[in-house]
Amino acid sequence: MSGAECCSNPPTLEASAGVGHVHTLAALPSYLTGSPNSNHAILLVSDIFGYEAPNLRKLADKVAGAGYYVVVPDFLAGEPYDPQNPDRPLLVWIKDHGTDKGFEAAKLVIEDLKSKGVSTVGAAGFCWGAKVVVELSKSKLIQAAVHLHPSFVTVDDIKGVDIPTAILGAEIDNISPPVLIKQFEEVLAAKSEVESYVKIFPKVAHGWSVRYNTEDAEAVKAAGEAHQILLDWFAKHLK
Repeated sequence: MSGAECCSNPPTLEASAGVGHVHTLAALPSYLTGSPNSNHAILLVSDIFGYEAPNLRKLADKVAGAGYYVVVPDFLAGEPYDPQNPDRPLLVWIKDHGTDKGFEAAKLVIEDLKSKGVSTVGAAGFCWGAKVVVELSKSKLIQAAVHLHPSFVTVDDIKGVDIPTAILGAEIDNISPPVLIKQFEEVLAAKSEVESYVKIFPKVAHGWSVRYNTEDAEAVKAAGEAHQILLDWFAKHLK
């Protein structure tokens, strides 16, 4: 996580991005989109650039269009990583924004959703967010999970997972390289009771599913393929 990949292609954050709205959920500002009356909720856990990333909100709106109530909380306490801030290099920033804090906050978000009548919750984590989602999986607080170009996730984490899990990795990724993604696949394949799907996307780099250039047709296509897998996974395991 200390390498440059986690910080590459930073998005231009937009507080007003998306067709949804920002509201407080479990004391966290959260981007909410879709019908609050849906019994099925999807939690999207951002990378280190946070919940105002336009591509992430665009994906949230797309997932909401499939009938889910989608929640994208600000798990970074209003301080997404800023690569232009020399006073807060990544190794300093991450000390204040550990995935353990994200996990504890996510538990409260899920409690809040359940109190509002949501019956099933799926979660997708991007980079930093994947570690939060794997902890939710291990604690059985969600019913299905998708990990996209994960950071911090270990083989031992995957050994502790027993809910339907999809993992989408990148061919060009030093944080979770293909060899590690294949180890995850082997662990999941050995669990006959756990449905899983693992794919390594060729010719893409860490972060490709949310930090793509919207003017690059090939990048948009690769991201779109990942998004469709996410939608299909939740359609199969949440409804």
